[in-house]
Amino acid sequence: MTKNDLRREGLALRDALSPEFRAQASLAIAVNVLALPELASPRGLVVAGYWPIRSEVDPRPTFEALAVRGVRLALPAVLGDEITFRAWASGEALASGPFGLSEPAPEAAETAPDVLLTPLSRYDRARNRIGYGKGHYDLAIAKLAAVKPVLTIGLAFSVQATANIAAEGHDRRLDIVVTETEILRD
Repeated sequence: MTKNDLRREGLALRDALSPEFRAQASLAIAVNVLALPELASPRGLVVAGYWPIRSEVDPRPTFEALAVRGVRLALPAVLGDEITFRAWASGEALASGPFGLSEPAPEAAETAPDVLLTPLSRYDRARNRIGYGKGHYDLAIAKLAAVKPVLTIGLAFSVQATANIAAEGHDRRLDIVVTETEILRD
């Protein structure tokens, strides 16, 4: 299957999950993320996530718990063909962005996250990911990694798994994939 075929299939599988299942699984994913040793003493960390659209894993329960732990939060903003990350705190208003995204206001401070929670359409056991086809996250991860280490965590429902994704030169393998049933990492 091509990446586009895998993407379409993964999104269809995700879309077929009931809203109730997605909500419960998102809570289980939050529990799994919060159990990661890298987030056990997170004071001072900047964690960037995303505001959920369509049938994506909802990272908001994770955000809320991380904020209680003293983590500074950020969300992506799409600027042309690139993503930048802007500071955001729970309860702050969001602006409408491209692709139906919700973003922090343009005047919000740009920040370089230490941890990046990413959405995806598919993943494999080697932690390769397929996004939505624009390469925004691959580019963002490469740019961040050139400045400082960044821990990349893909959030997915277990139905989004596939046997093998043929990674290309620009693709960035995730450090960790977290689902409602497991945590994949080295």
